[in-house]
Amino acid sequence: MTSVLESPRTMRTPELPATMKAVVCYNPGDYRLEEVPVPVPGPDEVLTKVEACGICMGDVKTFHGAPSFWGDATQPRYVKPPMIPGHEFIGRVVAAGPGGEAHHKVAIGDRVISEQIVPCWACRFCNHGEYWMCEKHDLYGFQNNVNGAMAAYMIYPKEAIVHQVPDGVPIEEAILIEPLACSLHAADRGNVGPDDVVVVAGAGTLGLGIIGGLRRQNPKTLIVLDTRAERLDLATRLGADLTLNPLETDVVAEVKRLTDGYGCDVYIDATGYAPSVNQGLAMVRKLGTYVELSVFNEESTVDWSIIGDRKELDIHGSHLGPYTYPRAIDYVATRKIDVRGLVTHQFPLEQFADALQVMERGEHSLKVILIP
Repeated sequence: MTSVLESPRTMRTPELPATMKAVVCYNPGDYRLEEVPVPVPGPDEVLTKVEACGICMGDVKTFHGAPSFWGDATQPRYVKPPMIPGHEFIGRVVAAGPGGEAHHKVAIGDRVISEQIVPCWACRFCNHGEYWMCEKHDLYGFQNNVNGAMAAYMIYPKEAIVHQVPDGVPIEEAILIEPLACSLHAADRGNVGPDDVVVVAGAGTLGLGIIGGLRRQNPKTLIVLDTRAERLDLATRLGADLTLNPLETDVVAEVKRLTDGYGCDVYIDATGYAPSVNQGLAMVRKLGTYVELSVFNEESTVDWSIIGDRKELDIHGSHLGPYTYPRAIDYVATRKIDVRGLVTHQFPLEQFADALQVMERGEHSLKVILIP
């Protein structure tokens, strides 16, 4: 097996340490803290020192071997171990290969973020500006040619999409730029208007970002569903007009009652929980819009006649954060969307296993981050 240590970039650079600590994934459940060489940037690449790395439920599902990442009889393996996980990050440029600073329009010392996807820029999707659906589809932290941020240093390759982040944004807020970019894309996919009643299912980090984005679109009524009271409180702070707990209320009946029996105009699912899909199809009105952002552990079975024959719904997927990073950076930096308090736990890199467990349990936790 090729090791993450064996790379043409791992030449020694006098100005930087020779090695660094990194979490290396080999198989589901087999994540190891190792001492690995600090990578050296090649042509048109930059090396960043990682300030922080966020953990999302996708990382937890990858750790546990979810088929959507590791493959099964019906879908190919997506991950390419051994790799360094971590696709939510913020860092500073500390070195550049030939042409790297000019190519990415950055300088040594700049605070930067790179979009999750590293597009190939050659496939039909990239050639049509749809880079987030790149056929090659390299994402930081899931393939060993684009190692992620559970490490002290990481490379932004030539193909990366790099954005600068203001120095004054606290780490606990800057680390939320990536999930907020995804949330803004999901909110945009809802095509929400001022007369719409919108339901957001799930008030985790992504759901809360969707709420913040939707509030700026000013729907008629914004309803949020979650089973945790502390998350519903945050949803209210970020702009929800009404919050409901599905464990305490028949949420489908209540939303229909509030809409004269019709149902909501737009339903956006950010739960990662399969039953939420059928809940949304039951709740949304005829000719309504359903948006799906989640990554699921299991298949969700639905009656497609609801989508077609009965309601003629518009169904929209939502993937990554295309063209939304500048907006997300502005909203975080100016607190137009106030993300303070969404980071609930910080761990040193050495305690990555504890961090994954806290993220998975979700008990009085929301965004968990690692500090290398």
